Amino acid sequence: MNKQRRKRLEEASDLMNRAKDILEEVKDEEQEAYDNLPENFQNGERGEEMQGYIDAMEEAYDGLDTACSAIEQI
Repeated sequence: MNKQRRKRLEEASDLMNRAKDILEEVKDEEQEAYDNLPENFQNGERGEEMQGYIDAMEEAYDGLDTACSAIEQI
């Protein structure tokens, strides 16, 4: 692989790492908002929806983490 393609992969990795940081921040904020809900709301429709968002962000984070690891191996 030439220098130019390596640099582009490094840029992609940097962007994915930034996206991971953003996802983690937003997930933590959503988790805090969920934790601050009264228990009856946590167990209700709104709480379930929020938990779904948190789970989806964790899944997206894991996917980006896997992609970053793959790029590092190249």
